[in-house]
Amino acid sequence: MIKLLNLKKYYTIGDNTVKALDDVSLEIKSGEFISIIGPSGAGKSTLLYQLSALDNPTSGRIIFDDVALDELPPSQLALFRLHNIGYIFQDYAIIPELSALDNVILPILMQGCLRAQAGTLALEALRQVGLENRIDNLPSQLSGGEQQRVAVARAIVNKPRVIFADEPTANLDSVKSRQILDLLIDLNRSGQTIVMVTHEPEYAGLSKRIIEIKDGKLTSDKAN
Repeated sequence: MIKLLNLKKYYTIGDNTVKALDDVSLEIKSGEFISIIGPSGAGKSTLLYQLSALDNPTSGRIIFDDVALDELPPSQLALFRLHNIGYIFQDYAIIPELSALDNVILPILMQGCLRAQAGTLALEALRQVGLENRIDNLPSQLSGGEQQRVAVARAIVNKPRVIFADEPTANLDSVKSRQILDLLIDLNRSGQTIVMVTHEPEYAGLSKRIIEIKDGKLTSDKAN
């Protein structure tokens, strides 16, 4: 589904060049559940941002189903993300002024879906994450675990080809973390492709493949 070819992402800080990703190549197949692990500052989140086309590489290629994402103009790239990619942010990134339902409805409306149909799809996604009784609540009225489940519902509502999850359990206790992971496992069993960054070896062990990155380089890639 996705190929990275000799990908580099460099940042300039003062007189120094930081090699966040340094000549990374890998392939992701449809239906995989992959964990990306590594020490703090290794380049895990940077790699996820490149895979999900949320950031542009310094050099190298990103191919998604034969579409060269690195060659798409910004407007086309935004549309491609909207229709193919779901993203679960570490800090949830849900809109505080909108209810749980409206947060999930938003990406479907952006696809051009009518409000009534979007509401039906959003409600189904919230049911899938166990929040059908909290649809009218604002984020401030939800616990951290519930906010994360809203973020998951938003990521899955348009049935994307792949879901990227950046430390989806980082702000949760062990019980709520396991709820999120069980949900991701269930989604994967139904055929959803998932790529997750985690700093927890225990959680990485639940995936089918583990990629390790250190100092911007791929150091290990193995089936689990």
